[in-house]
Amino acid sequence: MGDFEIRVRGRIGDAFRSAFGELTVVLHPSETVLVGSGLDQAALYGILDRIQALGLELLEVRRLPDACS
Repeated sequence: MGDFEIRVRGRIGDAFRSAFGELTVVLHPSETVLVGSGLDQAALYGILDRIQALGLELLEVRRLPDACS
C-alpha cells in the first residue's frame, strides 16, 4: 500500500469530484491533482479505470515518498 498523486488535465467539476470521494482533490489552473493515501494496487487500478471511463486525460501517476522516511 502507498500514497499516490494522480494528475489529470483540466479542472474537474463537482460531478466528477464525487466519483473520487476517497481521494483528496486539489484544483490547479490547468489540472486537477487527486491524492490517495494507503492505496493498494487494486484500488489504484480502480481509480485509473474511473478516470478513463469519465473521459479524463491522465497526465501523471506517481507514488509519493513514505512520510516516515
